Amino acid sequence: MIRGTAPVRIKWEFDTIKMGVKHKKGEPHKRDKILDLIDNDQLTVHFQPILSSSSLTVFGFEALARVKQEEHFSSIYELFQSAKDCGVLTNLDIACCSNAIKEAVLQGINGSGRHLFINMSPYTICDSSYCIGITNEIVSNWGLNRNMVVFEITEESMVNNFDAFRKIINMYKDSGYKIAIDDFGAGYGGLKMLSLIEPDFVKIDRHFISNIDKAIIKYNVVDSITIACHRMGIKVVAEGVEQQEELDTTSEMGIDFLQGFYLCKPQASIHCDISHIINLQDNPINTPINRGEVSVETKYIGDIAIKMESISSNTPVKSVLNKLIDDPNLRCQPVVDNDRIVGIIYRTRFIENHVIGKCGYGMHLNYHKTTKQVMETRFLTVEANESLEVVSQRVQNRKPEHLYDEIAVTKNGKYHGIVPINILLDAITQKSLALAKGSNPLTGLPGNEAIQREIEKRIIQNIHFDVAYFDINHFKPYNDYYGFERGDHVIRTLGDIIKSVTESITKDNSFVGHIGGDDFIMILHPTISINTCNTIVSLFEQRQVEFHGIDDYKAGVYTAKNRKGDVETFRLLSLSVGIISTEVYKIDSYAELASIASEVKKAAKALSLKQGRSAIVRDRRLQG
Repeated sequence: MIRGTAPVRIKWEFDTIKMGVKHKKGEPHKRDKILDLIDNDQLTVHFQPILSSSSLTVFGFEALARVKQEEHFSSIYELFQSAKDCGVLTNLDIACCSNAIKEAVLQGINGSGRHLFINMSPYTICDSSYCIGITNEIVSNWGLNRNMVVFEITEESMVNNFDAFRKIINMYKDSGYKIAIDDFGAGYGGLKMLSLIEPDFVKIDRHFISNIDKAIIKYNVVDSITIACHRMGIKVVAEGVEQQEELDTTSEMGIDFLQGFYLCKPQASIHCDISHIINLQDNPINTPINRGEVSVETKYIGDIAIKMESISSNTPVKSVLNKLIDDPNLRCQPVVDNDRIVGIIYRTRFIENHVIGKCGYGMHLNYHKTTKQVMETRFLTVEANESLEVVSQRVQNRKPEHLYDEIAVTKNGKYHGIVPINILLDAITQKSLALAKGSNPLTGLPGNEAIQREIEKRIIQNIHFDVAYFDINHFKPYNDYYGFERGDHVIRTLGDIIKSVTESITKDNSFVGHIGGDDFIMILHPTISINTCNTIVSLFEQRQVEFHGIDDYKAGVYTAKNRKGDVETFRLLSLSVGIISTEVYKIDSYAELASIASEVKKAAKALSLKQGRSAIVRDRRLQG
């Protein structure tokens, strides 16, 4: 018997019988086997370390239940599923919890400063036969600090009464325990559970971490979860890190903690061998993934953010006033707690409302208050990888009285800096001038430099996009036969068609560029690329009478010299369109995209020549 737990075991057995659970055929046998495992001390535990991503040191351990003799159940999953079906999941959960605490304490976790993560099913927490007093008794008997215990709630389990569940979770929090949502993203509760119980940790399911360096959809999902959690003050754990690339990517994203076989497998001892991790620290895990050289003219809001010194929400109001007096150029003060920006002190409104006040007694009334009581909590916050154009649009949508307020910038949800409006306007002006210099003189569309900047921007932001390359079939013989003036007209017409169609479908996220000659490029969302290209092809072909004249149009062909100087019969103008999709294929550089584009454009050209009409080829490059 475990010290101090004999009365608890008797209560479990009594309550299980009293519940009167109806069992399926054969389940009483399994139920007896499970209770035998508990009563005969056949349960053991392994520990898997959870590491800090910044230092690769051990932050805590997840306790994983094991069975000493596994002849009765093929896996731990089957054991717990059978316990649930037989109505003894509470018994098993508490036995495993007790066992984990006992083993961790006996191995010296007390005083180590490391947390103990213990899995607990919502079924057990909400079970009327179980109360928090049992947990408190186990923890107290082994002298473990409650603040170092983290209960992982499995998110995949269905919670029927969220209000009751939240009250129970709050009881745990009030008692000093920490809460984590396990397998986040794989189950039923999702964001609803996150918002209701406000956990201390979120453990992202291993499905999203596997091959995250290759699968852009997974990257964006995890990135969004991380940003949202950090803004709420929740720490994030990446589960299932099994490759160096996954380690690099999750660390670069700002995820707080890492767990997985690549770092350390579960072991019987909390003194896990992590000596090999020292070698991993030589890798630049805290630097951005190499995505190729980015043009100096490529600007994001994070590039122009000022790392302004912050204050905490507990800073006295008098100290804030003294800082403003000492520095007349200080227009605002960001308020940051635990890396989260929770408020801003704007100089003018702070002095008007809290120093002077309506009747001139503002400072007298607020002198002994803290910043938390006077700071503004509604302000514009943007991520560091937002484009200047998007931020500018959001600024313009603000109320007039807040139009010139400084902008707060976060990176992965953590405070990154402040951007004054004058600096934003200056950056946009400089970027506009740079784009104007690179425009194609014939169509007025952005040229090669602007195209490269746009693609690099989207790669860095990890935005899903398709790139469509347009090429006019047999344009050189057309130009020679009909003349350069009509050739220029065709090019301008195609540019106008591509631009008008993309803008009518998606104004904010589309981009049209003119590579040169009869080659154009279009960037837009993957879900609409095919339909958009079909529309462009259709509108272009409707202008064939205009391009060729009525006689050649009726004939469907014309005769001209080919590239070799020989006379050849050519069909009417048509388009070859090659589309490269980054929807599921993670492209890391402009050069890589250009290489893939060359193959796809050739395939589109070949298909067009074979069919004798316009052709569209989309390469999905399904990976990850």
